[in-house]
Amino acid sequence: MIYLASNKKEEAFLRKKVPAVDLRKETKKSLKELVKTMRQVMKKASGIGLSANQIGVAKRLFVAGVPDEKAQMKFYAFLNPEIVKTAGEKKILEEGCLSVPGEYGLVERSYRVTLEGYTIEGKKVRVKAWGLLAHVFQHEVDHLNGKLFIDRAKERFKTEAKK
Repeated sequence: MIYLASNKKEEAFLRKKVPAVDLRKETKKSLKELVKTMRQVMKKASGIGLSANQIGVAKRLFVAGVPDEKAQMKFYAFLNPEIVKTAGEKKILEEGCLSVPGEYGLVERSYRVTLEGYTIEGKKVRVKAWGLLAHVFQHEVDHLNGKLFIDRAKERFKTEAKK
């Protein structure tokens, strides 16, 4: 169900910028169903973020599940997200991707970002994020812009096959 970069047709889809969601044409019910599906797919694959185009849906939408400072899982879903501000130094973190299984890389990204987007209810939101959450937001917005983490990785390596 998750599109893979190793499949030429799926990679071509992943590398296209995704159009904005027209909030006047979409029903809240259909968007909630899509977010529910994406959340299930992400959790089943042990991911912490998933963009709609990773499951073959050409909508500018991503979900993320990242622990907060108290180690409580916090869930996010954004329509038409954009990084509107980056701040502070850049940090290198190890990244992987559900669309590039078995491969990880060291990716330098802004430590702090401000993301603007919309909730499923159509409410405009602005979220300031730092650390891992900022990395995830940037990774997922990259997906929606047709970029994969392997395009940014300073160093890439493969995981050992599970026996």
